[in-house]
Amino acid sequence: MAMTHCGTHTTGPEADYRVPSLSEMERNWDALIAADPEDGNWVIWKDEAIRAFREGREIPFYGFLGDEIICEATARLVHNPEGDYELLIDDHTAYLKAFRTKEAYRGKGYFSGLMAFMTEELKRRGYTAATLGVEPKELNNRRMYFHFGFTEYLSDGHAVYPDGTQIDVEYYRKQL
Repeated sequence: MAMTHCGTHTTGPEADYRVPSLSEMERNWDALIAADPEDGNWVIWKDEAIRAFREGREIPFYGFLGDEIICEATARLVHNPEGDYELLIDDHTAYLKAFRTKEAYRGKGYFSGLMAFMTEELKRRGYTAATLGVEPKELNNRRMYFHFGFTEYLSDGHAVYPDGTQIDVEYYRKQL
């Protein structure tokens, strides 16, 4: 059983799965920026993520081992007119995004623990479904999301990064 701060226990390796503090978010984003200083998207994504969290439009979820952030994901709760979100978010559906697990912790079940915690927390908050997007070429990610129950195909779409890079995305839904 994994430990959590919200009283919800999930399956997966022992880790602390929870919504981070703002200072933990800052520390995580600063590490992501430092790891790829040539990619200016990270600075923009940091500002957007912190603003969205403060405004209640998104909830970040992190997995911790001690003080180390080992995995993360974000739930977007409010429709953003940029992108394809109008098909993916409503009063009872959250859009899941920004899945990251540090390489040393991949394949060990930590992200599964985080996903279980995140979906239970969203259900507790009244959400009945979740959606996500995956690039068609990311076959391993697609298999993982199918494993987590994201099997209802919704549509194809596109996402645009702050630097103008456009990617193709397939969107899927899961009932919580």
